[in-house]
Amino acid sequence: MNTADFLNAPFPAPVDPDFDLDSPARFYNRELSWLSFNWRVLEESENPRVPLLERLRFLSISATNLDEFYTVRVAGLRELAHAGNTTPALDGLSPSEQLTLIDEDARQLMFKQQAVFNDLKALLKTEQISILTRHELADGDTGYLENVFLNNVFPVLSPLAVDPAHPFPFIPNTGFALALELERTSDKRVMRALLPVPAQIDRFIGLPGDEKRFLPLEELLLMQIHQLFPGYRLTGSCAFRVLRDSDLEVEDEAEDLVREFEVALKRRRRGEVVRMKMTSGAPKGLRKMIMDELHVNESEVIEVDGLIGMADLNELVLDSRPDLLWPNYTPRVPERVQDYDGDMFAAIKQKDMLLHHPYETFDMVVRFLNQAATDPNVVAIKQTLYRTSKKSPIVEALCEAAEDGKSVTALVELKARFDEAANIRQSRRLERAGAHVVYGFTQYKTHAKISTVVRREGDQLVTYTHYGTGNYHPITAKIYTDLSFFTCDAALGRDATKVFNYLSGYVEPVGLENLAISPKSLKPRLIEMIDAEIEHARAGRPATIWAKMNSLIEEDVMNALYRASQEGVKISLVVRGICGIRPGIKGLSENIRVKSIVGRFLEHSRIVCFGNGGGLPGKKARVFFSSADWMSRNLNRRVETLVEAMNPTVKAQIVDQIMAANMADIAQSWTMQPNGKFIRAKIPEDGFAFNCHKFFMETPSLSGRGSAGASDVVKLTHADD
Repeated sequence: MNTADFLNAPFPAPVDPDFDLDSPARFYNRELSWLSFNWRVLEESENPRVPLLERLRFLSISATNLDEFYTVRVAGLRELAHAGNTTPALDGLSPSEQLTLIDEDARQLMFKQQAVFNDLKALLKTEQISILTRHELADGDTGYLENVFLNNVFPVLSPLAVDPAHPFPFIPNTGFALALELERTSDKRVMRALLPVPAQIDRFIGLPGDEKRFLPLEELLLMQIHQLFPGYRLTGSCAFRVLRDSDLEVEDEAEDLVREFEVALKRRRRGEVVRMKMTSGAPKGLRKMIMDELHVNESEVIEVDGLIGMADLNELVLDSRPDLLWPNYTPRVPERVQDYDGDMFAAIKQKDMLLHHPYETFDMVVRFLNQAATDPNVVAIKQTLYRTSKKSPIVEALCEAAEDGKSVTALVELKARFDEAANIRQSRRLERAGAHVVYGFTQYKTHAKISTVVRREGDQLVTYTHYGTGNYHPITAKIYTDLSFFTCDAALGRDATKVFNYLSGYVEPVGLENLAISPKSLKPRLIEMIDAEIEHARAGRPATIWAKMNSLIEEDVMNALYRASQEGVKISLVVRGICGIRPGIKGLSENIRVKSIVGRFLEHSRIVCFGNGGGLPGKKARVFFSSADWMSRNLNRRVETLVEAMNPTVKAQIVDQIMAANMADIAQSWTMQPNGKFIRAKIPEDGFAFNCHKFFMETPSLSGRGSAGASDVVKLTHADD
C-alpha cells in the first residue's frame, strides 16, 4: 500500500522524539517549510511525467516564488535582525538564526535551478528550441539582430556613465543591469558605465529560421556596445539583478487610505537591497563599485554561472508547441445551468450548487454577476474584491449595475500584496460608475470572498449569495483549484449581509446563523470542532479530521491538533505549502499525517471535514469550506469566512469526491516526514498512479449534475496516462 494514499493506507509507525515535546521544537520553522515547498515546485521541472515546456514553466515559477520570498519574508527578518531583535519564532529560532539557515538552503536551491536549466536547455535543443549566446549565432543572424536592436531596443535604452559627475543610478526592485568597463580607443582612457536592461522589452529575442532560436536581450546589448558607446572598446562586463525590501509599511491611522497606498507603492521601489545576483567572475573593480553603491555585503551577493533572472523563462513557454504543453483543457459548464438555459438564478433556486474550479468554468461566477447587472428585478449587489484582473469582467458587471441605478457596494481590499495598484484603479472606476466603494478596516485585511444579489421575486426580496475559497480573478481561476458555492438560503444571505455591514459600518455581526468569521469566531469554531472530535474519541466512537489548505502555521490550532492526536483522533492533512506541524512523532503526533499536492493546477481551496462520531468518509460528517488558511494572519488579523455545507449533495461532493480524491492522490503527492522534510510518493511498478487533477478533469461535480445527485458518486479512477 502506497503511504501517500491517505484514503486507504494505514498511518505510518511513529518515530521517537529527539526533543522535549513541550519545547518550541515541536513546530517546524515557517520559512524553511516555505523553502521546502519551493523545492517541490522546482522538482516538478525535473519530472519526466510533466511536458517539457511545462517543466520550464515550473522552473520559472520557482524563481518568481523565491524573488517574492526574499522581497517580503527575508526582508522582514533582515529588518528585525538589524534592529537587534532576538524574539524567537514559534520553533524557537531567532531572526538571525533563521536568516543563516535560509541563506544556506536558498543558495542550494539557486544552484539547483541553474543545473535544472542546463538540463532543460539540452532537452529543448532536441526539440529544435535553442537558447543561444552571442558566440553561438549563425552568420546570417548578425544583420537581423542589428535591425532588431536599432528599431526595437535602442530607443528604450539609457546608457549611463558612472563618474563623479554622473552618480550611480537607482536600480529598482527586480532591476537588471549590465555593468561595463570601457576603454576609449583614442587615448586608452577608462570609463565605467551601467546599462539597465529594459523590462518593457521581451527578455528573449526570437531569431529567423525553421528552428525556434532565442538570444537573451543582454547578449544582444553586449553585441551592440559600439552603437551605444562609439569610440570605446569593451574590456570587461558583468550582469547583476537586485531584489529590494517590498513589504509595505502603512500608517494604521492614515487619513486617506487610498492616497497612503499610492505613496507606499512608490516607496516599495526604493526599499533596501536584500539580495543581489551577479555574474560569477565579474571584474573586481566593477564588483566592488556595485556592492559599495548598493550597500550590499558579501552575504547578500549570489554569484551565478548561468542565467540571471530565471523568472523570465516563462516567455519561452511557447503556445506554438502544444505538443510540449499540457493537453488543452476546456472547463465544463455545469449541467444544472444548462438545464435552465444558462439562467443562474433559476439553477440556484432549484438547490445549492457547488462548483469546483477550474474543472467547472469560472464563467459561471461572471455570468451570475452579469445576469444580476442586467436583470430589472435585481435591486442591490454587494461584492468583496481582494484580487481581480486588470480588465475585470466582475468590475465591468458591477459598473454596469451601478450605472443602471442598482445599489452596488464594493469592498475593495487595498492591501492585497502586489495587486494594490490594480485595486486602486478598480476602486476609482467603480466610484465613477456610482458604486459605493469601501475599504474595510485599516488593521485587518478583508480576504473573505462573498457576493450577494438581492432580487425582487413577487412581493418578496430574495438574497442569492456566492461564497468562494478563491479570488474573483478570471485568469488565476483557470489554474487555481477553488470552490464556488451558490445558494439562496435565507440564513446564509442574512449572514453575508451582516458581514458586509461589519465591513462598511464596523457593525459587529451578532447572531450569525451558519457563518463563522475571523478575527471573531472562525478560530474558536475550528478549535471547538477539533475538541468535539476529541470527545468522540474518548467515547470510543470513530474520530477523524480531514483538512486541506495552503498553509498551516497558527499556534493554537496546531496545539489543538496535537491534543487531538494524543487522544486518538485520526488526522489527515493536505497542505500545499507551509506546514509547522511535525507529523508521526510518538506522544505528540502519531495520529497526524501530512501530504502536499503539487501538479498541473495550484491547490488553493480550503476545506475541513469532521467525522462527527461516524468517521470519514461518512454520512454524519460536518463539512466546512473557507477563505482562510490556518495561519495567524488569516485567523487573527483578517476578515475571513468559514461556511458549513448543509446540503447533502454538496456535502457528498466535498467529502466523497473532492477530499477523497485528494486523499487518494499518489501521482502528485509528497508526504511530510517527522523532521519537516517532504518525500515524493513512489510511482507503482505498473506505472499507474492515481492523479486527483486528472480525475477532476474527467468527472463532473455532483452538485452541478442536474438530475443526477449524491447517489451518483463515481469511483475514484481516471484514464491511464
